[in-house]
Amino acid sequence: MTKVDLLPHNKKYAKLISSLSSAPQIKDALGLTSDQTSLKGTIGFIEFVMEQEKLGKQLSRVIFNENNELIGVITLKDIDTSNKTCHIGTWIGHQYWGKGYNQLAKSEILYTAFTELCLVYVFAGAKTSNIRSLKAQEKLPYIKVGVESEFPMEHTKLEIQANEPCILNVIEKDTFLKWYDS
Repeated sequence: MTKVDLLPHNKKYAKLISSLSSAPQIKDALGLTSDQTSLKGTIGFIEFVMEQEKLGKQLSRVIFNENNELIGVITLKDIDTSNKTCHIGTWIGHQYWGKGYNQLAKSEILYTAFTELCLVYVFAGAKTSNIRSLKAQEKLPYIKVGVESEFPMEHTKLEIQANEPCILNVIEKDTFLKWYDS
């Protein structure tokens, strides 16, 4: 049975994260530079994530599969406790695609978002050019797709960050928890 474990970031994972994120399938989809995916850039990312977590602005985890292999990263970012929102981002190493890890990791961190962080909306977006990500999000049974007109500020924020046209989707607490408990 496929399963995942979500563990806190640690610099000891930097080499593996750098190796996975340097692959063109990941690097290009995320719009990362070679500097960002280098070992030095990855250590900088891990330090940034750990600092953001201390400030309560992010919750990021390293994803391990049932064979205890590091396979990707999942992050709740831009956590806004006053509006009870955040954005979710995930990437899985291309050699692990199509095995259900993305959905498993999302369900675990979303449960935390809604039950421990008490958020109400978690936004998921993707560049319109990232067909693989869009299709993966559409498969989630608890997601509401194409909510740009409902949440125009979040959509604008996403497009500014991505510097490209994006699709905005949302996971709502009640819908997710009903699915999770069923």
